[in-house]
Amino acid sequence: MKKFIVDRFEGEKAVLQGENGEQNIIDRSSLPKNISEGDVLRFEQESCFLSAEETEKRKNQIKKKMEALFKTDS
Repeated sequence: MKKFIVDRFEGEKAVLQGENGEQNIIDRSSLPKNISEGDVLRFEQESCFLSAEETEKRKNQIKKKMEALFKTDS
């Protein structure tokens, strides 16, 4: 199983970022219709699945980092 993050869309192409930094560009039509930038995708046996649990976990991690970065002492 390989995991990728949807980095961005460029027209009809999707740019995916792999776990070890590799970048892949594939046809957007070959992915689930409900994906968005930042979603985590799992590829298993030539099928692609949205990993909602991992996407939510990743979004929460990013939110915590942003809050810590912009935290002000008031």
